[in-house]
Amino acid sequence: MIDCFTHVTLYVLSQDEAKAFYTEKLDFAVRMDFRMDNGFRWLTVSPQDQHDVQIVLLQIDSPHVHPQTATALKHLLKEGILGATIVLQTQDCRKTIAGLAAKGVTIISPPTEHFHGTEAIFADNSGNRFTLHQPKGN
Repeated sequence: MIDCFTHVTLYVLSQDEAKAFYTEKLDFAVRMDFRMDNGFRWLTVSPQDQHDVQIVLLQIDSPHVHPQTATALKHLLKEGILGATIVLQTQDCRKTIAGLAAKGVTIISPPTEHFHGTEAIFADNSGNRFTLHQPKGN
């Protein structure tokens, strides 16, 4: 039986730049940052108060990605095709998006009311898109 999932992987153009983005702009915490002998770097982040699920920030140009595949992934990432599958929850979507915009985060879609709550879409500095969700009633 599977109990839960613990990690979600996002491809990034630069792990150093992604680390700065997630910690400085989103106020996430670094959970792991380990470099292996073969050059592979295991870098994970998550919201400050969430320890059970981590986002793996995987450099596209890593030893585990074939160069031809890396080229294709970079193109898809820059086009905004990868991503938009992670939903982050907030208590105040409008305030959070305004704060992210003030920090220079790219806002793809401003807060919009839906039957389930308020949501907005933003992108990280590699082109990954996220849905920011405020449940109805908050």
